[in-house]
Amino acid sequence: MSGKITILLVDDHSIVRIGLKALINYQKDMSIVGEAKNGEEAIRLVRELHPDVVIMDLLMPKLNGADATRQILSEFPNAKIIILTSYGTSADLARAVANGAVGAQIKDALPENLLAAIRSVVLGKTAYATELKPLLMEPPPPELTELQLKMLGSVVRGLSNTEIAIEFGLSLISTKRKLSAIFLALGAANRAEAAGIALQKQLLKF
Repeated sequence: MSGKITILLVDDHSIVRIGLKALINYQKDMSIVGEAKNGEEAIRLVRELHPDVVIMDLLMPKLNGADATRQILSEFPNAKIIILTSYGTSADLARAVANGAVGAQIKDALPENLLAAIRSVVLGKTAYATELKPLLMEPPPPELTELQLKMLGSVVRGLSNTEIAIEFGLSLISTKRKLSAIFLALGAANRAEAAGIALQKQLLKF
């Protein structure tokens, strides 16, 4: 590859972007070509700028890193996306990698780790932080609809079927059917298992 590695920064915190921009622009072989504060902006800027590497925050408003990764790679399959994450986001991280992210680094790790990751993915390699690899061994969580996630949240809160039916304006029979479909998608045998899986995989955003 000739010339500098062009990079798009995607993070909803401006302070994080400022720090990363200073670090990366100091490198002789790298250049920041754009910044975005959410996944929607990232998709638009990838279309405009065609960066070599996208450094993508995992948890953002409007469109998170996992979903933005999927949409970007559906249009630009050769794009290299590195996820930035913190501990405690295993479900979203596994989904981002399943969607095609070729790297994942911890936000507060040594700067040298991120720089090495950028150079590695440009060469066609993967760059997953050692501390994150156990999380990547887990299968990605099931895709649940917004309604299913809300109903699952009610289960976690300990509401009965009758209470959930009232909360969502459903009949009791419809509520039972919908909950059964959620449990099936999660591979859960009952409400307790479903609640445990939701908390373990961090499917709900509290």
